[in-house]
Amino acid sequence: MSLTLTLHTVPEVPLEAEALSPYRVAGLSGIDVAKLPVMHGNRSAELGDFFRAVGRGDGELRIEGDLARVKFIGAAMSEGRVVVEGTAGMHLGAGMKGGEIVVEGNCGDWVGPEMSGGRIVIKGNAGHMVGSAVRGSLSGISGGEIIVHGNAGNEAGSAMRRGLIAIGGDCGDFAGVNMIAGTIIVLGTLGWRSGAGMKRGTVVSMHGAEMLPTFSRAGSYSPVFLRLYLLHLREVGLPVADEHINGIYQRWSGDAVETNHGEILLRELGSRP
Repeated sequence: MSLTLTLHTVPEVPLEAEALSPYRVAGLSGIDVAKLPVMHGNRSAELGDFFRAVGRGDGELRIEGDLARVKFIGAAMSEGRVVVEGTAGMHLGAGMKGGEIVVEGNCGDWVGPEMSGGRIVIKGNAGHMVGSAVRGSLSGISGGEIIVHGNAGNEAGSAMRRGLIAIGGDCGDFAGVNMIAGTIIVLGTLGWRSGAGMKRGTVVSMHGAEMLPTFSRAGSYSPVFLRLYLLHLREVGLPVADEHINGIYQRWSGDAVETNHGEILLRELGSRP
């Protein structure tokens, strides 16, 4: 049977719980899992001080409760599956290399920092810095995919190097800032200054957006690669419509203050169904 952890005591301050990862609990009984170390603020504690553990670690970890103050769920995981049946805190999937994390509710800031593989799915909204570089780092995520069914905050994909970030709702300001490569697809609207400082990569929105003056219009077309991405996102549950898949997109090249090899694609209203 899989391992299920149920929150019984809400932490008073942020709880750093790197132990909530499949490889950390692999083969352990509920009793052993409860003894794993966590940090409650600046105080050492055990996982059992906050969670009731039932079952045995077999590659799938289910976590129940309001985990808004629980950080680093799924950190550094390379395989297995984590399902959060509630909210999740900051730094979900930090350093993730493989496997899958599914959050049934909302998630805090810094989803998937330093991620290099695997998949993260947020069924609700996500905070700022989705798939972004940590402060002081030169590059963000380098692989994998992050799918947010709701809205996301500012600086999604900051310094992103590879991978896919898909947002079913709206995105905040500075999406793709300092982007190196990769793809960001937003089914809703983009905030201000999208693509600022981007070197390469693609940012897509299904609505118009205010472009920085360092971006230039470079025609309109129907990208084949984007159809493939959108068909994939429809399969995983995002509300992708036929007009998105078959639409005509304005291409804007930028950022001219960098290499000018990046692009922002904006679907033209009234493009063919």
